[in-house]
Amino acid sequence: MNIATFILIAFGVLLNAVAQLLLKAGARNMGEIHLTLSNLFSVGLKVATQLPIIGGLTCYVLSVVLWIIALSRVDVSIAYPMLSLGYVVTAIGAWYLFGEALTFQRLFAIAVILVGVALLART
Repeated sequence: MNIATFILIAFGVLLNAVAQLLLKAGARNMGEIHLTLSNLFSVGLKVATQLPIIGGLTCYVLSVVLWIIALSRVDVSIAYPMLSLGYVVTAIGAWYLFGEALTFQRLFAIAVILVGVALLART
């Protein structure tokens, strides 16, 4: 994999992670959602009008476009494991933005992911 393709994949993964964080921000704005048949439309409308959720969905669409371009350049068996970098970015972003815990176990898992991606990228 050349550096341009790696950057393309990394940017797509970053957009995907940002999408997750924006969706979480939108969900936090709404509070706990209890969906029933009687409130389906009103909850759906509330979800659809949350700017962070709209931003998150936009990031998803852009990340899919980049992903398709990346898949045209590299084997899926190489590209797909790179998506695990999204966990790293999302975990750090959730810690920074939402105060979610980054325990020793999570940090160790992040280190394992980074080592795995580095090994994979070298093949």
